[in-house]
Amino acid sequence: MSAAEPPGDGDDQLLVVIDPVARRSDGESVRIAKDVLSAGAHAKICLPDTPEEFARALSRRGARRPVVVGDDHALLRAVAQLHRERELAAGVLSLIPVGAAHALEVAHALGVPRGAVAAARTALDGAVRRLDLLVDDSDGVVLGRLRIPAPPPPAPGSGTPHTNFTAMWDTCRSLVTSLVRPAPVAAPTNPGTHRLRIEADGVLLSDLDTPVRDLSVTSQGGGGLADVVVRTGSGEDVTAEAKAVTVSGADFRYRADIQTGGPVRTRTWTVRAGAWGLMLPGPASADAAAGARW
Repeated sequence: MSAAEPPGDGDDQLLVVIDPVARRSDGESVRIAKDVLSAGAHAKICLPDTPEEFARALSRRGARRPVVVGDDHALLRAVAQLHRERELAAGVLSLIPVGAAHALEVAHALGVPRGAVAAARTALDGAVRRLDLLVDDSDGVVLGRLRIPAPPPPAPGSGTPHTNFTAMWDTCRSLVTSLVRPAPVAAPTNPGTHRLRIEADGVLLSDLDTPVRDLSVTSQGGGGLADVVVRTGSGEDVTAEAKAVTVSGADFRYRADIQTGGPVRTRTWTVRAGAWGLMLPGPASADAAAGARW
């Protein structure tokens, strides 16, 4: 993360966009956040009911600084919207995290305070930190971590169905085999793997002839580089730091923060240094925020 910047002139005009999931899941935290923000700034409250209304509210924000009340999905929606408008670098976002714990992992890893009061005060008096962003070649965004995990094993019974005659013959053969000799102990199955070509800044990390269990690309937060970890089928890790990562091969799906993308056959992710600003606690808490792990 970069050094802190002053938040403004102290007379902020805020656009407070409250995600509908937050209103349903924890109305009390939403009310507290509204009270704190309204007491400290000129706040316009928006209550969108659909993603389209959410996007429309952001696009009509004017000079108001957006404050999102919601979970990681709401934060990602706001960042993606401002990125599509090419307005992300010009402003700064704030998040009041409201939602289930598992839906706030991205926010907490970024250093957003956990409580509604602390987060609202940070939105008013915190420091702007410029953060890196992973952007793919379809204009999708990743705030923190990208993963391509191993494909799931095939569902039981997903093979070619047997006819009645074939099933009866298999049963008879199994019975005879069991009478002649003990059934062998089944060997443990290997976890699923991909056959992928993975390049980091043009350097080949893994090719199609090497089974890959997992790929992880994690933004370092600031500095314009991402940590790349390729876990091979043999259990070895291949690591690198890179500005761009290209993956190609058979159809694969990927996990971008908390969202699933694909299937695709090729995709490139590029680090955009300092692409967006987030209000975080001031310099006294900067080291703790910078040390957050994905």
